[in-house]
Formats: sequence, structure tokens, C-alpha cells
Amino acid sequence: MSTVRSLGAALLAVSFLIVGTSCEAPGQTRLAPDSREQITLSFAPVVKRTAPAVVNVYSRVVVREQPFAPLFDDPFFRQFFGENFGFGMPRERVQNSLGSGVIVRADGLIVTNHHVIKGADQVRVQLADRREFDATVVKSDARTDLAFLRIDTGGSRLPVLELGDSDDLEVGDLVLAIGNPFGVGQTVTSGIVSALARTAVGVSDYSFFIQTDAAINPGNSGGALVSMSGKLIGINSAIYSRSGGSIGIGFAIPSNMVHSYLDAVSGGRRVVRPWLGFSAQTVTPDIAASIGLDRPTGVLVKSVDARSPAAAAGLQVGDVVRAVNGREVDDPEALRYRIATEPIGGQAALSVTRRGQSREVALPLVRPPETPPRETTPIRGRGPFSGATIANLSPALADELDFQGAPQGVIVLEVARGSPAAQIGFRDGDVVLSINEHETAAVGDVVAQTRDRALRWTIRVRRGDRVLTTTVRG
Repeated sequence: MSTVRSLGAALLAVSFLIVGTSCEAPGQTRLAPDSREQITLSFAPVVKRTAPAVVNVYSRVVVREQPFAPLFDDPFFRQFFGENFGFGMPRERVQNSLGSGVIVRADGLIVTNHHVIKGADQVRVQLADRREFDATVVKSDARTDLAFLRIDTGGSRLPVLELGDSDDLEVGDLVLAIGNPFGVGQTVTSGIVSALARTAVGVSDYSFFIQTDAAINPGNSGGALVSMSGKLIGINSAIYSRSGGSIGIGFAIPSNMVHSYLDAVSGGRRVVRPWLGFSAQTVTPDIAASIGLDRPTGVLVKSVDARSPAAAAGLQVGDVVRAVNGREVDDPEALRYRIATEPIGGQAALSVTRRGQSREVALPLVRPPETPPRETTPIRGRGPFSGATIANLSPALADELDFQGAPQGVIVLEVARGSPAAQIGFRDGDVVLSINEHETAAVGDVVAQTRDRALRWTIRVRRGDRVLTTTVRG
């Protein structure tokens, strides 16, 4: 027991020393406590400055349920009896969920997680001083698992948690997690940064997380991860757990991702990411050996869009991108995060290895173009795509859909339930390559090839990394 107390006292002492020197200052000196007075110091000054800007977020979702619906969830029955076919009247059930949020603008702009308010019919926010307000969802993005809310305080200014630079964090830095776990009320836990640039978490499409051992539990989602200088350096988002509770492996979205949204969200504009213009894969030990690298590092360029700024900058297939603006990237997720957090209009410096030689490539940061026009078209009639909505795939549309392949061709945006297209097996995200051996490069090609009845259609689509062929009788 005495060993535990000593470790706890030492942790508190180190926290005080870092409060005084700011853990975000690069190159600072880390010191151990050297007196009894230092061992008695605490996190309290940091908590007093930051906790008032952390809020509770309550969301309410009304779910309509059809009694015995699973027994009648069949397109054949629905075709004749309608979507409400089944015994009994639909019932409504209310789902309530709890999360946390952080005030980032004094006029009432709050950041939380997308999954906290996903599908909510009503969102309510409770401040640290116990005042409550209805909230409006300004922006919610499943790809980053971030959402922005706004509350109207009648002109009253709110306490704000200043954003820090998450790139200044180091493994071992002390952090605090503030939120409302299990609805017990605002709670503060402490820990360290366990790891940086975690990309295999699978919580969001832009997977790039700060890992911490500060206790994070259900209800902490959307809450603050705070540095010892009292700045927001992460939004707590997920935990790894087999029991549902904290086991010391928590993940937070870096504050730099939040920062990349703020100006656009505050101004009511759509968030647009720079166009990467090339695809890449992780450099494995086998790939490293085959191209002459002394160790597996960086990402290997697989393809470059000829229309893209990457092509104009001279990036080539086979190049290994090792860093973006001096920050190492070891997988495609880290590369996407680094580009996504850069503002449009500037340049990103790519550190590249090409045939054993190092070089720098200046990648212009431009918005993805809407070329060709998407021409969103719902398909009707009796053809194989009846019930599907298709569009021309442009870089802009690919960015909106987070489509990972080459941004060209005709993409299936949506397939209506029970439609001929659904029964054949087409899915959202399929790219139509050809119909009866005729290439389908644009929406008009698909419409023309399926307008008239045929004895059969042979259709090739790309789904992820696979090319599928199906034959449909007319």
C-alpha cells in the first residue's frame, strides 16, 4: 500500500513541475521532485481553469418499431403489402444517450463526438454551472467522429478551452481527461500519453489517435483531454475494453483535427479537405527489401491521378513518402491525417525517397475539383439498375464519400430496398465498369446500355479491391 501512495505522490509532483514549465514547449527539461513540498502539489490549478469549459451532452432518439417485424422483413411481402406490413401498429421507443463536449467558442460553439449525437431528434447541453440549453447540430462528420453544436445563451459569454498543438505532445507527457462517465457528474482523471499516431483503432475513417491511460469510460466521449498547460489537446473518443469499462487504453482525436474544422464551421461553410491526388500503401518489410530500403518506413505511392497537383508536382509511382512537413508517416491513414489537417491554398512538403535518393516534393494543397459534373441520376424502369441512384465519380464526390479508389467512372450512390438493383446484389459504392462489354465511363453510358430490354446483361463492377461480374437475364 505504501508503494502505491509513493507512486501517486510522485505523479502529482511531476504534474506540478510540468504546470510550471508547460509540457507543450518543445525541448523543455523534465525534472523529478526534489523536496517534500513538491510532492504535496496537485493538478487543481489546471482543473480550475479547464473544467468550466467541459459540458454534458444529452441526446434523444425516437425509434419506430414494428412488432414481429423480423418475421416479415422480406421484399416479396413488402411489394404487395407495403413497408408497414406486420402484426400490430408501429411503436415508438425513446433512446437516451449521454456524452460530453467542450466549449471552443465563447458564443456557444461546442465540439463533441459524432457518435454521441448520431441520429438524435433532440440534443441538450448542461454546462458546468448546471444551466441547460437546447443545442443545434451545426456539423456532424462520421469520417472524423467529430460534431459541432451551438447553444444560444442570450448573449452571455461562456468559458472556453483553448486549443493546443497536439503535434507538440510526447509519449510520457501528463494529461487529464474531463467528462461525465456513466452520468455520475463531471469527473477528472489523470494519466500519461501512452502512444501517438495510433491508426489501427477503426473508430473513424481519419484514424489517427492519441492513446492515453487516463481513465475514460462511457459518457466521457466528446470530453476533453487536457495538457498540463491547460490546453485542449484531444477529444476523448473511444476505449479498448472487454468489459465496457476502462482498462487504461483510451483514444482521443488530436486537437489539430478539431482546429482544421473551426474556421469553416464558425463561418457556416462546408469543410473541404485538400485533394491528395495519389494512393499509397504501407511499406512492409518485404516491400522495403525489394526497393532497397534499410527498414520499412513511409508509404509507397501506388497510383497518381494525372489531373492532380501530385502529378504536377512530379510525384511518381514507386516513390516512398516518408514525412509530411517533417512529420513521419508510416501508413496511409497517417498520410491522410497529415494532409487533412493542412489548410487549402498552401503547400505541403513531402519527404520522398526515389530509387534510393532523398528529395523534397512541394505538394500544392487545392480543393478537389467537381470534374466531371456528377449528374446524379435515379434509375427507373425494368433494367438491372432500377432502384439505384448513380453519379459520375469526380475527386470532389470521392472526397465527400471518402471513396478510396481512383475518382473516375460511374458510382452507385444508393440502392433502394427491395428494388431490382438490390435483388441483383448491387451495393452503395459499387463502380460500374462495363455493361455487355461496353465501357461505362459516364452516367449517360449506363442509361443508354440499360434503357432497352435485352435477353441478358453482363455487368462488371468494382467493389473495393475486387472486380465482380454478374449476368442478369432480361
